[in-house]
Amino acid sequence: MCKVIAIVNQKGGVGKTTTAVNLSAAIGIEKEKTLLVDLDPQGNSTSGMGIVKKQVDFSLYDALINDQPLDKVIIHTQFQNVDVVPSGIELAGAEIEMVELKERTFLLKKRIEAIKSEYNYILIDCPPSLGILTLNALTASDAIIIPTQCEYYALEGLSQLVATVKQVKKLYNPLIEIDGVLLTMYDGRLKLTMQVVNEVKKHFNSKVYKSVIPKNVRLSEAPSFGEPISYYDKYSKGARAYQNLAKEVIKNTKK
Repeated sequence: MCKVIAIVNQKGGVGKTTTAVNLSAAIGIEKEKTLLVDLDPQGNSTSGMGIVKKQVDFSLYDALINDQPLDKVIIHTQFQNVDVVPSGIELAGAEIEMVELKERTFLLKKRIEAIKSEYNYILIDCPPSLGILTLNALTASDAIIIPTQCEYYALEGLSQLVATVKQVKKLYNPLIEIDGVLLTMYDGRLKLTMQVVNEVKKHFNSKVYKSVIPKNVRLSEAPSFGEPISYYDKYSKGARAYQNLAKEVIKNTKK
């Protein structure tokens, strides 16, 4: 049984890619076969997994637009139980090209269905928008994780995201659920952080993960070395936080 999870928030800078890369690695360490799909044209999840974009033969663009089977696009990484569907800047043009295509909302779902049986978890790193690419991710997913920064404008835009998920549930994917809201860049010493935590819990209640992702220098350094935090510095606070989150996500699935 494979669970497909979109990591989504149309707001930039909230820790989506950091979560996609590090949660994939942490789930892999828990002995679960994991695929990370980089759906963001910036391709930061791809490079965060140590893949040099210029050396990639096929990317997600080829799968969505040129009918390339996903198993020809997948790259096996050096990290335990983790494969990647890479992305690059050409994906930015895909949104325009997809407008002309029939069943454009289901393109990613069709590609994922073909390889789903190979994995326990498929994580999708979404772009910071609610455009056609993100819509494809929501249509293809069983659940979503919403990373939310512990800052003043944290809840801004979340109601729009929740409304979009409800629309997708009604029109394209009746099975999609919110797996959880993830608090990122957490600093328990700040009064503002605690206010944001209380506010998010008030809105999302039991859907807020117990695991929180701290502000952590090692976490910020890891992408420039092309390694998830669990490999870059497995004893750091960031690595421990993502390992705890992985256990929580797996526990939610088994429920």
